[in-house]
Amino acid sequence: MYEKLIPDMIVESVHKIDLNLLKKKGITSLVLDIDNTLLPKKAKFLDEDTVEWLERAKNEGFKICLVSNNTKKRVNELKEKTGIPGIAWAIKPRKGAFKKALKLLGAKPHETALIGDQIFTDILGGKRVGLYTILVKPLSDEELAWTKIMRRAEKIILKRIEGYEN
Repeated sequence: MYEKLIPDMIVESVHKIDLNLLKKKGITSLVLDIDNTLLPKKAKFLDEDTVEWLERAKNEGFKICLVSNNTKKRVNELKEKTGIPGIAWAIKPRKGAFKKALKLLGAKPHETALIGDQIFTDILGGKRVGLYTILVKPLSDEELAWTKIMRRAEKIILKRIEGYEN
């Protein structure tokens, strides 16, 4: 079980992800968390750098799907602004939303990367369906009480991963 909590890659932010490296690994599709991965929890709009990163990823041939535990309203706002399909109320780390994302993308697990900021929802969920997982540092400290509790457990895991800097 512990190995399902270890991300395949850890980066500062989505902007630091080497898309060429992902291509070399056979990754063609990206499943992206929204809150604290693409934009701070309370923010309504993506910043210009993130919009450019998403466009670059699309232009380089990556298929993208948003997967969030947040509401339909939150996901739909981003779907409309980005033109990227999305799944709300994902109940991560359950497998259902990830499988639905793979179907939407027409992708297989081994060719898909999950990008998210939480080990116990994003990374665990991605690993459960066989995705390549990338952990980014959260964009904001604004989080639900439950998430703050889970962050404490995440720190224990991250300290065990060689080379992780807090």
